[in-house]
Amino acid sequence: MSRSPDPSRRRVLAALVAAAAVAPFGALAQGISKRPVRIVVPFTPAAGPDIVARLLAPRLQARWDQPFFVENKPGASGTIGTEVVVKSPPDGHTIMVGPASIVTAPHLYPKISYDVVKDLSAITNVGSTSLALVVHKSVPVSTVREFIAWVKSQPGKLNYGSPGNGTHHHFCMELLKLQAGLDIVHVPYKGSAPAENDLIAGVIPTMFLPVHVALPKIKAGQIKVLGESLKERHPLFPDIPSLHEQGVTGYDVDLWIGVWAPPGMPADLLAKYNSEIRAIVALPEMRDQLASQGLVPNTGTPEQFAKLVKDDFEKWGKVIRDAKIRAD
Repeated sequence: MSRSPDPSRRRVLAALVAAAAVAPFGALAQGISKRPVRIVVPFTPAAGPDIVARLLAPRLQARWDQPFFVENKPGASGTIGTEVVVKSPPDGHTIMVGPASIVTAPHLYPKISYDVVKDLSAITNVGSTSLALVVHKSVPVSTVREFIAWVKSQPGKLNYGSPGNGTHHHFCMELLKLQAGLDIVHVPYKGSAPAENDLIAGVIPTMFLPVHVALPKIKAGQIKVLGESLKERHPLFPDIPSLHEQGVTGYDVDLWIGVWAPPGMPADLLAKYNSEIRAIVALPEMRDQLASQGLVPNTGTPEQFAKLVKDDFEKWGKVIRDAKIRAD
């Protein structure tokens, strides 16, 4: 005759099950060892992806009771650091935080050894921001429609700046040129600071800038803002109209930041990273810190992020080909 389990044993088992249900993902639940987890950032310290990575690292460490550290691997528009991640084992000890330019770099460096769509495991996007079309305070326009008319009245005689060839600042204007039929000459600088300084000085009349970077200069009366790149108005800057609503139909550029893992990461581990990062991004203090960088929290499933990566890869590939953009 079978015997019923001892009541005290049943209570112990029930307690263990309950504890497991509410505990954060420890190393055993993650399926990875307690070795430190490396968050690769394929850009320099203090850049947007680096800031996001350093916001995520201590929170993941606290939730998983496991060391997380940020490792910067800059160079070649992010391709050097990305290749490090692509070649890492998919065991959960390496992830990457990077910007939207991760998907444009392969079009500029066609000899790279990886496929950005197929050779990375998409975890989630983290946040979105936009770029603003700005002009020097002396430029006689106040709207995007007026800007387009002004440029068209002087074909090939005006120029615009960017922090460098192949940056999203560059791509944004090239996309506008293609959609609006503009003839304006690109002047690439070696970094944001000299381009911004020349814009303020009136050496160049216009450029695209991240909205949160442009805002202090706008408030100081140094430059004027005409519109921003997201199709819908940026939630943090609702007073700035989009280019789309000002007649550049369908114009939509999202300067997002996302998280990837090496190719072949097991689905359960990918799902755990996804749920943990999304939970962290939803924290009020995290949302505030992202907002200080002009980022609106914007997360999704691995499948949704993978689609965003693929769509942007194809979109910018066409822009780069049509505008005949080449790497320096």
